[in-house]
Amino acid sequence: MVDLTGKTALITGASRGIGADTARVMAKAGANVVLLARSADDLKALAAEIGEKAIACPTNVASFEEWVSAVSVAMDKTGRVDVLVNNAGLIDPIGRLEDTDPEEWGRLIDVNLKGVYYGVKAVLPAMLKQGAGTILNISSGAAHNPLEGWSAYCSSKAGAAMLTRCIHKEHGDAGLRVMGLSPGTVATEMQVKIKASGINPVSELDPSVHIPADWPAKALLWMCGPDADDYLGEEISLREDSIRARVGLGE
Repeated sequence: MVDLTGKTALITGASRGIGADTARVMAKAGANVVLLARSADDLKALAAEIGEKAIACPTNVASFEEWVSAVSVAMDKTGRVDVLVNNAGLIDPIGRLEDTDPEEWGRLIDVNLKGVYYGVKAVLPAMLKQGAGTILNISSGAAHNPLEGWSAYCSSKAGAAMLTRCIHKEHGDAGLRVMGLSPGTVATEMQVKIKASGINPVSELDPSVHIPADWPAKALLWMCGPDADDYLGEEISLREDSIRARVGLGE
């Protein structure tokens, strides 16, 4: 177990799924967790469940101004920012290019790609001043493999994967630990939408093959520790048995 006692983690998409489980896991490891999502009610409920280590901070990650406010909340209440988990993401619009709505396509980019950039830019001053920090971006196999109907999602995840490498290139020598996590298919609300779309092979997967949301959450905690330093600047895939073994999953 990685010890995060006295550390502060900002987690996006924290109202449910991977984000909520990551908040639970990191709080259990001792971290103060700042919960970011648009749903104030869901964040309030999760913060109440976790207890005094949780801070609900309703935030639209597609707004840089709201990111700056969220980081200010973290600094005011805890005095530091040690971990950023960029987990928030959209899958819609699902559809062939000619059938997609340009505004929806752009909205996904605002969240999945620009939201990651905004988050990193917002936490960089604090992390660089501290001389340390961990930035973890949720990636996907879709970042590297085109899928019918997922032009927006694939493009956003490909961009975010390259952004991860750029952050490491620019700040890896300044004490920042930067990595991506490709969790595979996870039993979350996103998979329900994918299944309903009926487009591409992912929608045809049996729900039994999806891993539970606490697996990537535990992997993200592991990535905060020195055992993950072999992968700095790279992307870790939970599809790999060797990675699952190192994290201690499925035992």
